[in-house]
Amino acid sequence: MGAGSARHVAAAAALLVLAASATVCAAQQLRRNYYAGVCPNVEAIVRDAVTRKFRQTFITVGATVHLFFHDCFVDGCDASVVVASTANNTAEKDHPINLSLAGDGFDTVIRAKAAVDAVPRCRNRVSCADILAMATRDVIALYVRARVCMQAGGPSYAVELGRLDGLSSTASSVNGKLAPPSFNLDQLTALFATNGLSQADMIALSAGHTVGFAHCNTFSGRIRGPTLDPTLNSTYASQLRAWCPPNVDQRLAVSMDPVTPRDFDNQFFKNLQVGKGLLASDQVLYSDPRSRPTVDVWAQSSVAFNQAFVAAITKMGRIGIKTRAQGNIRRNCAVLN
Repeated sequence: MGAGSARHVAAAAALLVLAASATVCAAQQLRRNYYAGVCPNVEAIVRDAVTRKFRQTFITVGATVHLFFHDCFVDGCDASVVVASTANNTAEKDHPINLSLAGDGFDTVIRAKAAVDAVPRCRNRVSCADILAMATRDVIALYVRARVCMQAGGPSYAVELGRLDGLSSTASSVNGKLAPPSFNLDQLTALFATNGLSQADMIALSAGHTVGFAHCNTFSGRIRGPTLDPTLNSTYASQLRAWCPPNVDQRLAVSMDPVTPRDFDNQFFKNLQVGKGLLASDQVLYSDPRSRPTVDVWAQSSVAFNQAFVAAITKMGRIGIKTRAQGNIRRNCAVLN
């Protein structure tokens, strides 16, 4: 390991210790039965709303998962990413890196919030941040057989609740807090460490890319130019060039998992083993020998991956929890109170 890499690892470790201590304090505010006294059926209400949205379009799965990730990494899990911009403020959702977030994720939260507030005793008692956390769990686990088989079929897990909604949302607050697709392993590890997440957590959470879509401009540099990315499978690269020709609208999106795009599974890691990671920041998890053993383990065992993912997303859901002085329960998820 070079001196530069060693410094990155040491700095990430120090950040991890500091962030972990803050996460422990935040976790004390969260508990699984948080709404038992005010809205005891909240999880069933949210699940029903999410299922209805899921039946309309499978895009709901990746859109909601990615929305939760982008929310938590910017000043904590406080649903600030759902807030709409106004004439006087450009909100998080309109930062360039968030423009790739599909509208179906936002719609899922808005619909679930409306369903919760339609129950009189629950009205304005459940935070948008908690609704987003529950909706994420639900889209990962849902498996619906209809005229078209719609599935995700990922792990189901208990969600800790008790988050409050943030009091602000600005595009400038996003800067430097979300990983661009060009990040290498050291940069990814350091970014996740600032949020109390280990390198193993980062690798597990990266598998959120087993569902959802990416725009052509996020990987175009890998498939054309003077030198093609040598870590990219050549056959897959040819397919990507056909799907994303030079003059195509760069907002065109392709599935992030070319093998099982409707399943939340460990295929993500199997794809990396054969050079089919769509983003450079995903493929680096296999091309870098320090993270490759973890990829190999989870490619081999879906059980081991599911356990690691549940542990990691639970930790992620504790990031930046707001206290009563720092947050509230929004009446409209898209509008600050």
